[in-house]
Amino acid sequence: MITRVFSMRVWTPVGVLTSLAYCLHQRRVTLAELRGADGQRLVDRSLLELKMVQVVFRHGARSPLKPLPQEEQVEWNPQLLEVPPQTQIDYTVTNLAGGPKPYSPYDSLYHGTTLKGGMFAGQLTKVGMQQMFALGERLRKNYVEKIPFLSPTFNPQEVFVRSTNIYRNLESTRCLLAGLFQCQKEGPIIIHTDEASSEVLYPNYQNCWSLRQKTRGRKRTAYLQPGISEDLKKVKEGMGIDNADHVDFLMLLDNMVAEQVHRLPSCPTLKRFAWLIEQRAVDTALYVLQREDRESLQMAVGPFLHILESNLLKAVDPATPPSKIRKLYLYAAHDVTLMPLLLTLGIFDHKWPPFAVDLTMELYQHQESKEWFVQLYYHGEEQVPRGCPDGLCPLDKFLNAMSVYTLSPEKYHTLCSQAQAVELGDEE
Repeated sequence: MITRVFSMRVWTPVGVLTSLAYCLHQRRVTLAELRGADGQRLVDRSLLELKMVQVVFRHGARSPLKPLPQEEQVEWNPQLLEVPPQTQIDYTVTNLAGGPKPYSPYDSLYHGTTLKGGMFAGQLTKVGMQQMFALGERLRKNYVEKIPFLSPTFNPQEVFVRSTNIYRNLESTRCLLAGLFQCQKEGPIIIHTDEASSEVLYPNYQNCWSLRQKTRGRKRTAYLQPGISEDLKKVKEGMGIDNADHVDFLMLLDNMVAEQVHRLPSCPTLKRFAWLIEQRAVDTALYVLQREDRESLQMAVGPFLHILESNLLKAVDPATPPSKIRKLYLYAAHDVTLMPLLLTLGIFDHKWPPFAVDLTMELYQHQESKEWFVQLYYHGEEQVPRGCPDGLCPLDKFLNAMSVYTLSPEKYHTLCSQAQAVELGDEE
């Protein structure tokens, strides 16, 4: 189904960027390089110049969001929150316009759940901080040491940072930046964030009425689906959890992974069914997202894709002032962001996105032909996005593929309001 949709759509830039499509096409036509035995053009990678990098990452390891209803509870000791000294670096959080940090209803919600041992739900731990610092070091190796792309110290003229307004994500970003720039900075680190009501770095079910309406029933019935239902009953019985308790595979996976990564004593049943729990959690999420339901995926991550696309288009447009472009864009998101993103790009591996995982998008320009290319990595591994001939994808082909799911703010608002408009109309 998705393949058919891709074959029918073409990328259509808007406004002054319309001419870019023609330019990109001409540059591809005039590129004079050898072709392989299969007829595929071989690009001389030594002539590619890195122009921009965008990184979308999940936060580091944390405590569970909700404890399982068991008599024997895992103890979450506040000692797990110790901050590694090498991750310390100052930052300021603002709203998208540069004003004061918005209120975070999610943090207030998490603070309402105290786990056995004293920690709150969803808190970034020392393990999570170390994971994010390590990711920052990997990015430093790639973009500071291997090639002189970024300055070795943080420079606000080179780096733009945005995060969801949730404390574990803000702190994860701090640790990543500490690893990337070894706690050195030339100017203030500003992390931009948005109000929860209008955030687009995760599927916003509160803001998007249509998405909430389309998925509400699926969320209720997902655990009743054949296969999922039988396996869930088997795991709950093995753990001594009453079948009437509202525990699904997402909740089981959340607790299991958190306990494993912190090497805490876990329920033997969770260990025995670890693979099954992850697969059924993925099945549950896919049932709710419905990869064949293009509109749901658009409303889930379409506005975020639009941001990533806009960054690419600004970078290749010669009319864009240098002050409007950054070399590196960092986006601190969540597993519920990455899964639909991977689905829309055609690179989902049917594994739950782990803590501190990254989706990295590199933009290159060929020094002779001036053609633009995109290279995609997930978890450090090269990917071939849908619609692309190989890992090094011509920008126009990549934009064609993205356009199937990208939503401008105006289209997002219209699509999200449709179900509400229909319902109000029915009431009249």
